[in-house]
Amino acid sequence: MSQSVPEGVDPSVPNVARMYDYFLGGKDNFASDRAAAEQVMRTFPATALSAQENRAFLRRAVRFLVDSGVRQIVDLGSGLPTQGNTHEIAPEARVVYVDHDAVVCAHARALLAGSQVKVLQADVREPDALLDGLRGLIDFDEPVGFLMLCLLHFVPDEPAYDLVKRLHEASAPGSHLVISHAIDPKPDLTPDALEVYRRSTAALNLRTHAGISAFFEGYELVEPGLVLPKEWRPDGPVDGPPAPGYAGVGVKR
Repeated sequence: MSQSVPEGVDPSVPNVARMYDYFLGGKDNFASDRAAAEQVMRTFPATALSAQENRAFLRRAVRFLVDSGVRQIVDLGSGLPTQGNTHEIAPEARVVYVDHDAVVCAHARALLAGSQVKVLQADVREPDALLDGLRGLIDFDEPVGFLMLCLLHFVPDEPAYDLVKRLHEASAPGSHLVISHAIDPKPDLTPDALEVYRRSTAALNLRTHAGISAFFEGYELVEPGLVLPKEWRPDGPVDGPPAPGYAGVGVKR
């Protein structure tokens, strides 16, 4: 990785955001991330396909936000700005990428230097600090699109519900919440794959359909609504069977 390691970062511990970048073909990760990602793909071969489908979901969701008049998009748990990310799809929007990993944020700032895109290092489990960091980067009096793609995989129940509640309270009518998430029961991940996530910087937390629906309290579900990723018609051909998943968009009225 071209960036120096910030103080306090242990490059020997796999990071989920950097692993995800590797699934999408990115190379901006440490050897530990590559090794962990390859282990997951050996034990759960559909991982790379699932990442591609989720990126297709992101593209369509961002276009939906722009078509709905949203001109501010906050990508929570954004990871590295791999090709096809939010700012490339909505260049006219004000975009803020948020991730808690210092290496990811340092590298994202270097990649996006000279652009209007902002990068905020923040922990979504601390919503008040997150909101403080976002003030001045976005206008909370205008609608905001909050992307939480894959994020809820890695946030326990109480802080996850608190995060959505605080975002809802702080945002203006017309703001959108966008979620994609694999669901229980019977995930296809093998015990070996799950063990990789347990050793990483964030544990994997799968939820039911009902559990995900509960995050949309206070939002009206809108087209494209709650669907399986395979129904999102990815922008390009994707080989292999669709990975199970769950996606939703809600608007604050």
